[in-house]
Amino acid sequence: MADWILGIETSCDETSAAVVHRHDAGITLAGLSILSQDVHRIFGGVVPELASRAHVQALGSVIDRALVDAGIGLAQVDGIAVTAGPGLVGALLVGVMHADQPRSRGWSARCSWASCTPRRWRTASTARCSA
Repeated sequence: MADWILGIETSCDETSAAVVHRHDAGITLAGLSILSQDVHRIFGGVVPELASRAHVQALGSVIDRALVDAGIGLAQVDGIAVTAGPGLVGALLVGVMHADQPRSRGWSARCSWASCTPRRWRTASTARCSA
């Protein structure tokens, strides 16, 4: 058994992606990319609309960097985990919508995805994606 899982986190003002490798010996963090948004400093706090727009602009390159760090390509991703809450609604939607469109992003047709919250997982798609 060997699975490559891509994690996406966009709940507030940091855009993050991680790749974990699940294998017989356990789970290994293979790649990690985090991008902080500095634009909020001038407002003294997080501006939800700016956070959402920044995620849209950054998420693709953040994911690409995590995959490069892991030494794999999109076709090797077996599953996607994405933060579904708690967080800023617009920011969360960016991550969830990105995870929900694997084929349009060149991801493996066989990958499935699940949304997660800090306390529990809930399956968003029980079937594998089909080609």
